[in-house]
Order: sequence, then C-alpha cells, then structure tokens
Amino acid sequence: MKIENDFEVPLAVEEAWTLLTDIQRIAPCMPGAELTEIIDERSYKGKVAVRLGPVALSFNGNARFEEVDDARHRARVRASGTDSKGRGGAQADVTFELRPQETATQVLISTDLSLSGAVAQYGRGSGMIADLSSHLVSQFADCLKQELATLPRGAASVDSAPAPPTPPQAAAPISGLRLGLRMVWMAIQRGVRRLFAHG
Repeated sequence: MKIENDFEVPLAVEEAWTLLTDIQRIAPCMPGAELTEIIDERSYKGKVAVRLGPVALSFNGNARFEEVDDARHRARVRASGTDSKGRGGAQADVTFELRPQETATQVLISTDLSLSGAVAQYGRGSGMIADLSSHLVSQFADCLKQELATLPRGAASVDSAPAPPTPPQAAAPISGLRLGLRMVWMAIQRGVRRLFAHG
C-alpha cells in the first residue's frame, strides 16, 4: 500500500534537515509514539499505541535509517512492529525528501506500508489507512510548528547546540473516535467529488 503525504516547516532547508533527522528531538511530536531505546545513531526502538473503538493496538518495533543523503536532503527509513498481543504486525519503507520554498521547507513523505494478521483486517481499505496517515502527519507537523515557535531564533540551526535529551514519556493512544469521525467526513467529501466528476 503506497501512501503519499507532505507538509511544510517554517525553516530553511538545512535547518529543517537537521531537525527532522534528530529522532530524539522530534519523537515527542509523533502521535501515539514513544521512543524507548537508541541503539545507535541510525537505529531505534519504540512503541506506537492506537485505539480504534473498543480495539486497542500496541506495536513494539524498531526503525532504522537505511539511507541518508545529506546533499540531496533525502532519507529512507525501514520500520517494523508487532502487536503486543500477537494480532499481527506492520512493515513500512518510508522515504522523505526536503525541498526548499521561498520562506519554508516542504517535506515530502512516501510510505510503502504492509499489514499482516488481524491488524490487516482492522485496517482494511486503503482509503481509510491513507486518511489516517494524512491526519497523523498533520498532527506531527502542527506539533513541530508549535515547538519551533517556542525556540529562540536560530535554535534549530546546524551550528546550535543540540537540545538536551528528553526522558522517554508514555504516549497517549491515538484516539479512534476523533480519527473515525474525521475519516468519515473525508469519505463523504470523496463521494461528493466523484458525484460531481461524473455529473
């Protein structure tokens, strides 16, 4: 399943690259995610909690930067996880690339996602998964912008000192009710567009 997302951050491309490749720094902005261990400078372990109605899923997994191209501001991450109750798993190859804009940087994200076991049944329907992904990326981008707004000017630059490590915090599960309502609304919008397209 291929999923495409993008967002912008109000930083020059070099500053954005430094920020977005600092996993420890941006992990608190990832909805429902918790960074549990830094294996090395490219490998990490973590948890992701998702609640869909009465079904609570908790994935334990790992992620690794397979490619990092500083010159092109492009990276590829391979992530995998299994549900803690043995109900299946997920694997993803995620590529992100930064493109400079006039006053910001555009972040392009391409995800190749594969679900297995009962998890695949919960997530049946690529449209639902794509809508969920879009919503989570939007939450992540909003959190980054809020964090950047509280920093002194230039604090995210390459020359600045790294932010002190933040102790791992338990992540709140992603709310299925709110996401469900949003996805229903998105589905209605798609249906209306198709009606007008065929009219």
